[in-house]
Amino acid sequence: MSTNYSKVKKYYKTGLWDISRVSNAVVKGWITEDEYEEITGEEYAEEE
Repeated sequence: MSTNYSKVKKYYKTGLWDISRVSNAVVKGWITEDEYEEITGEEYAEEE
């Protein structure tokens, strides 16, 4: 589990972050693509 997984999950679940910010956390290397899917319930797709 990534160091920031719990933090990102908490921010998303409490509404502080929207899904685009969680996606950005993947880009920045804070969480993995699999963790993104666990947090959001959606498949990760890279933004173009």
